[in-house]
Amino acid sequence: MIVGEADVERCLAEVLSAPAVPGDGVLSPDSVMWRVHREAALFLGAGRALLLQLAHPWVAAGIAGQSKVFADPLGRFHRTFGIVYTMVFGTRAQAVAVARRLYRRHAAVDGVMPETAGPFAAGSRFLANDVEALRWVHATLVETAMMSYGLLCPPLTAEQREQYWREAMRFARLFGIPHEVLPPDWESFKAYTAAMMDSETLTVSASARDIAQRIFSGEATSIGPPRWFTALTAEMLPERLRLAFALPYGERERRSAARARIWLPRAYALLPGRVRTVGPYQEALARIKGRECPPFTRLLNRAWIGQPLMPATGGAPHRTDG
Repeated sequence: MIVGEADVERCLAEVLSAPAVPGDGVLSPDSVMWRVHREAALFLGAGRALLLQLAHPWVAAGIAGQSKVFADPLGRFHRTFGIVYTMVFGTRAQAVAVARRLYRRHAAVDGVMPETAGPFAAGSRFLANDVEALRWVHATLVETAMMSYGLLCPPLTAEQREQYWREAMRFARLFGIPHEVLPPDWESFKAYTAAMMDSETLTVSASARDIAQRIFSGEATSIGPPRWFTALTAEMLPERLRLAFALPYGERERRSAARARIWLPRAYALLPGRVRTVGPYQEALARIKGRECPPFTRLLNRAWIGQPLMPATGGAPHRTDG
């Protein structure tokens, strides 16, 4: 099933017609999703989410065909985080605007498989707006966010996890994902991700392995991630995918990951709130209070999303700071 423009618009109409919440966002400031996604701790899962997405051959083929990915990897990071954070913390108008831009970007990803990978034959067509591919990308964001949050923050209760999933289902509407294809509760969602991890659908292609190697070696960004980050990423992956991506995970990496799981929570707990929470969250708080976005928050936004404020509804970034 391909998600078309009419499908996306029906989903976005539901988002826009939902009861208003403080700050006029898609989700309320007291939502579990705000609580989780405000934490900079979620960056720990960026490598895992990327690799799980690349393990889907359609995603890998789509990314491999974009020359800008390696010409401007930081720009891709900023665009990805800018979209997600605007959907979570922006106004409904902002969230819907970036959702439409994301749909158009995905609609342009339409090609043929350069190689056979799992059930996808060489020469077969791939489309980024296929509902199963979209559902998997959404799942990687949701599950990895919860896993990363649990590494550095107090774990959520079972009730909070259920609430988080209900909110994630609303978040999925911004991707144009129909409600009926989503698992009804958290346990069903976990069963879906576990089945996907074991399925032939996730097959690490040569393209996926090449992209991962270029990112984790530092070739794509001029500087590679710290050893402990790579070790944690490897630890967070299923063994078969870790091996397929050829991520090192010997005794040295296991010790590095174990040490990181000890010192990271301690160091994180000492950070002031305005450092450990992401810029778009702080911008949203200022908006709710009717205040201008503070200079420090604008600086944080540049680090997280590449611009001082979340994207405006018209598509062009704000330029109020010169």
